[in-house]
Amino acid sequence: MIFRFTCLALLWLFLCYLMISARGFSAWTMFIIIVSGIVVFVPIYKKYIRDSNGKS
Repeated sequence: MIFRFTCLALLWLFLCYLMISARGFSAWTMFIIIVSGIVVFVPIYKKYIRDSNGKS
């Protein structure tokens, strides 16, 4: 599980780097990065972290 999470996080960081290098850093780019992080990592947190602590 940790290996998969690490690979996903590295891929997400690489894609964020590509977007910043292509478009430059602006408020819109920062908004897109934050929203994409929420879309990617919140479901993973809910599935693996929260449920493993005994909460449903």
